[in-house]
Amino acid sequence: MKFGIRRWEPFSDMLSLREEIDSLFTDFFKRTPTEGLAREGIWYPALDIEETKDEFTLTAEIPGMKKEDITITFSDGQLIIQGERKFEKEEKDKTYHRIERSYGKFMRRISLPKDVEADKAKASYKQGILSVLLPKSEKAKPKEIGINVK
Repeated sequence: MKFGIRRWEPFSDMLSLREEIDSLFTDFFKRTPTEGLAREGIWYPALDIEETKDEFTLTAEIPGMKKEDITITFSDGQLIIQGERKFEKEEKDKTYHRIERSYGKFMRRISLPKDVEADKAKASYKQGILSVLLPKSEKAKPKEIGINVK
């Protein structure tokens, strides 16, 4: 056994603790269910929100659903996407060895930071990707102010 003097690094213990806590939260909130069990309940599709000078574009991953099973509403500055993915009924001649996809109801409520024209919004759904385009209102668009030289 070899012993020696080692320099004490006080922040290394704190970083290690932080990594362990981050790992705990990541494992707790990840979307895959407990191994081998179907999870029905509330799940949250992943989404991205992009902003340009004229519009917001929301893109959500909602695979394996029909457009009839998805509802999009806009109210009080919030875009609400909701739906339900139902678990296929288990047949007697089937045995599931692993079920990792989430089933059940979902709802995402997204607050948008600026005014949008909800009546001009457009949505499309292709290959499991939902895209929602929300044009900004004229008062929300940036205005350039001219400079007078005297």
